[in-house]
Amino acid sequence: MARHKSAIRQHRRSLRRKAVNTQVKSALRTGMRKVREAVEAGDREAALRMLPGLHATIDRSVKKGAIKKNTGSRYKSRLARRVALLGSATAE
Repeated sequence: MARHKSAIRQHRRSLRRKAVNTQVKSALRTGMRKVREAVEAGDREAALRMLPGLHATIDRSVKKGAIKKNTGSRYKSRLARRVALLGSATAE
């Protein structure tokens, strides 16, 4: 356990950051799950409607430091590709 004043303060700060990161990541995972469920259900309109909001959530997560920049880019790319493929599959 931390003994010095500065180490005690840093420990409290790390606990606060952990709580914030947990909330941000939870919201991110929930949004991603909802889009994936819409894609699996074949509901292209719902997936397209949710995608911009999810992109904003991903960008916010990156800005807050909860996830890394490339991870956020990968999430956005993969989800956008799945939604786009859903549109081409129903057009055939």
